[in-house]
Amino acid sequence: MMQEPLRIAGLIEHAAKWHADTEIVTRLVEGGIHRYTYAAAHLRSQQLANALKALGVQWGDRVGTLAWNTHRHFELYYGVSGMGAVCHTINPRLFPEQLVYIINHAEDRLIFFDLTFLPLVEKLAPHCPLVEGWILLTDRAHMPEATTLPGGVRCYEDLLAAQKAEFAWPVFDEHMASSLCYTSGTTDQPKGVLYSHRSTLLHSYAAALPDCFNCSARDVILPVVPMFHVNAWGIPYLAPMIGAKLVLPGPGLDAASLFELFENEGVTFSAGVPTIWFGLLTFMREKKARFSSLRQMIVGGASCPPALLKAFDEELGVTIRHAWGMTETSPLGTVCTLKPQQLSLSPDEQFAIQTKQGRVIFGVDMKIVDDEGQDLPHDGVAFGDLLVRGPFIVADYFRSGKLGELTPQGWFRTGDVATIDPAGFMQITDRSKDVIKSGGEWISSIELENLAVAHPAVAEAAVIGVPHSKWSERPLLVVVRRSGQEVSAEELLAFYEGKVASWWTPDAVEFVDQLPHTATGKLLKTQLRQDFADYTLGE
Repeated sequence: MMQEPLRIAGLIEHAAKWHADTEIVTRLVEGGIHRYTYAAAHLRSQQLANALKALGVQWGDRVGTLAWNTHRHFELYYGVSGMGAVCHTINPRLFPEQLVYIINHAEDRLIFFDLTFLPLVEKLAPHCPLVEGWILLTDRAHMPEATTLPGGVRCYEDLLAAQKAEFAWPVFDEHMASSLCYTSGTTDQPKGVLYSHRSTLLHSYAAALPDCFNCSARDVILPVVPMFHVNAWGIPYLAPMIGAKLVLPGPGLDAASLFELFENEGVTFSAGVPTIWFGLLTFMREKKARFSSLRQMIVGGASCPPALLKAFDEELGVTIRHAWGMTETSPLGTVCTLKPQQLSLSPDEQFAIQTKQGRVIFGVDMKIVDDEGQDLPHDGVAFGDLLVRGPFIVADYFRSGKLGELTPQGWFRTGDVATIDPAGFMQITDRSKDVIKSGGEWISSIELENLAVAHPAVAEAAVIGVPHSKWSERPLLVVVRRSGQEVSAEELLAFYEGKVASWWTPDAVEFVDQLPHTATGKLLKTQLRQDFADYTLGE
């Protein structure tokens, strides 16, 4: 067989040749809507590759981005990786100290950034001496009159205009590094996950399968999940692979802006975290609006409360499917798509399955083990540490040596605790560091949180373990009330009756104005445990 290496540039070449007139639509950071085609995106990606070469970027050099989901960020995905450098997408929601650490650890030579992030970049630049240039992703008309950046700032559109739209994409080993993402670092410094061209292409193939994202050239895809968050779950690679129209929302992630794009562009598929979908659901209810084209969504990044799944299905006619993954899994690991034998089950039985994180996609193997590393049964009851392996699973962190998270047999320890049922559907019950052990028995904090959020007066909830004189620790429910709603601790505890085992019911409820979150929107339970470090429960 022909030895054709898998390369990211091949995706945009394919789209430009066979889906040349398919649109990429962007809500610009500067305002307004930008439209062009895959053919035009390919030409501009080639101009970018020439510009990078002129700036001295070599194979393997890291090129950073601080940018929203836009056509210019899309071009960086292909221009940087395609010419042999590494596209390092940086999450601007991290703390400035973490951003400085990440940029310096990666040794980024250049940073491309959106106008939104100019004030942030001006704070970071003095602490990032290895960065040789800062490039603003805008045109000459929107360049700032003055900036405190050392050496000034270059204009992206000027860089491209100076280059020809012809570039011979190099052919190299498919195991060569293509892109870099850092974990959010909730307990220590962020860690870099370095993807290869091969792993990215294999992940894209897997994501396109019917039991995964189930998209084709007939779809219109809007990724709400940011391109700085694990490569927007692979959608910027998936869309040109299948030739789907791509709609990029820029910084406009509020419900009204998203709904406008969904309707104006005929979006059929979207993906994002639960917080976004809660906001959109509230908007739809208030406006008594309905979608004309949207048919399916993927929710990931955090556990999705069953109430949200049910609301989109029953009220809006949109199917939301759970997905699970990590930066270390590229990121997709599982998607919750029913099997044919489950379609004859009752609606309640089907819904019970749909609340799980789902079954593995091709390229991912999975198992659960006990504290001694022994395999546990896939009976839907046994809780165990979740392990994964596969061709797009991390083998070691960037510049950190071999993973402590790898078992001697080569399995990656995800840090999640889960069950796997006989049909292969996995359900996350906790992070291993968040699991509550009361009297030696495990209690799922996620299940307790999902039930609490189902109460109409609860906006958000978290459950942590706190010390107990008899049971070692017991669950404490921490709640944010919905605006204008009142609910007592007694009412919330009574809400659990008949829904969980009585000994799972939290021992107490505390009300707060807001809960702490990571830069990717996950509950920051390390902070919660610090906040309630002196909280104890009597017998």
